[in-house]
Amino acid sequence: MSEYVVELKNATKRFPGVVALKNMSLAVKPGEILGLIGENGAGKSTLIKVLTGVHQADEGHILVNGQEMHFKDPNDSAAAGIACVYQELNIEPLLSITDNIFINKWLKKGGLLDYPTMHKKAKEVMASLGQDVDPTKAAGTFGMGVQQMIEIAKAVLIDAKMIIMDEPTSSLGEKEVDQLMKTCRELKSRGIGIVFVSHKLEELFELCDRVTVMRDGEHIWTKNVTDTDNDDLIAGMVGRSLENQFPKEFGEKGDCALKVEGLQEGGVLYDVGFEAYSGQILGFAGLVGAGRTETMRAIFGADPIDGGKVYIHGKEVHIKSPRDAIRAGIAFLTEDRKGQGLVLAQSIRTNLILANLKGFCSGPFLDEKRIEESGQQNISSLRIKTPSIDEIVGQLSGGNQQKVVIGKWVNTDADVFIFDEPTRGIDVGAKVEVYNVMNSLVKQGKCVIMISSEMPEILGMSDRVVVMRGGKVMATIERDSKHFNSEDIMKAAWGGTLDD
Repeated sequence: MSEYVVELKNATKRFPGVVALKNMSLAVKPGEILGLIGENGAGKSTLIKVLTGVHQADEGHILVNGQEMHFKDPNDSAAAGIACVYQELNIEPLLSITDNIFINKWLKKGGLLDYPTMHKKAKEVMASLGQDVDPTKAAGTFGMGVQQMIEIAKAVLIDAKMIIMDEPTSSLGEKEVDQLMKTCRELKSRGIGIVFVSHKLEELFELCDRVTVMRDGEHIWTKNVTDTDNDDLIAGMVGRSLENQFPKEFGEKGDCALKVEGLQEGGVLYDVGFEAYSGQILGFAGLVGAGRTETMRAIFGADPIDGGKVYIHGKEVHIKSPRDAIRAGIAFLTEDRKGQGLVLAQSIRTNLILANLKGFCSGPFLDEKRIEESGQQNISSLRIKTPSIDEIVGQLSGGNQQKVVIGKWVNTDADVFIFDEPTRGIDVGAKVEVYNVMNSLVKQGKCVIMISSEMPEILGMSDRVVVMRGGKVMATIERDSKHFNSEDIMKAAWGGTLDD
């Protein structure tokens, strides 16, 4: 009997112009939580797709309980007991929880679908994952945490021997993360192996037994979590140590680039006001649902407002649509890069110019030479890992897609750059590159607004911090203030009052 429930041995996978996996190996024990970490573009997504039968490796072997397997498609992988909960959840929102769990695995009685039995089993498996829900209700009526548990329930239903969780906490609130951690430990106690893919180092140390580091498609090392630390993991991922994870550089504070007064949106925003200055990064902190993203969407004209004024460099502007905002010199890097930030079916070249087509024209025609030169500069400065500027954006890793979004907005004439969770789903090395882009912008006298749920990021990169709760501004804290610390920021985020 093998020591491992699933093994990947010496796997190599090639795509045109790219070796995505190179002699990669990974092994998971029954009842073990194995962390998997690596920079964006390190090959994690390809590894997952090989293990789940989406791709077939050109070389190498997959063993389940010591027996070699050949997966032609995801059905083969599922039949062998391998399941994956992807970062982009595969939920049909209009269908019930039961339908989502049993889709393509229907239980029948007398030739008809046996809904009473399926509802009963769905309720039982969700309850075993800590969710007391009505399985007859549409999955879309529940939050991300419950939807994720539906995906895990699918895996439990097929009696999975190993479950891969791809960035499972990236869209969850604090309570939902706690429930997920509890669920992972419960699955572990049942003898199920888990591969836990995360860019959040603290999660790996809290949850995992061992951790495997990948770099450039290769296995770098696997260690017990107790035998490693942050610096060791970072050095393994990027091939060098990162002395400063937050390379804050200070620009010269200029005039008030963006001023907001009395912003109102029924049931969402209440008298929101703040000032953001050229040459500075203004951080926006708060708990999930505090109204930070809603504030920026309102300013950008993506959502209608009921009242309030917006000033750019002291001049009132009337923004009714994102087009008005772009004309006013505002750039908005949304949190949802796939849904709102990119055209996934188009090339890097095309995506990089979408926010400023007019600026890349020579007369009535596109200036192809300028587009090429600018695109290559973006690829170099942002370290976008791609075989070509003509690579389809949908083929890139999540982190590299985020870099293309940043490049798109850097190529505009904007004065105010709004970054909404700019490093979510990005590895530690790539985060530093994003921070350096922000540094470059403030050095140019631009105004940067950064929404972040990561307290170290807020403290590491902000010149000032606005704290929100329930659609209201609770506090504005200067970097040199005695309140510029995680405790006081969290106190304000929970509704507490800061003393003078």
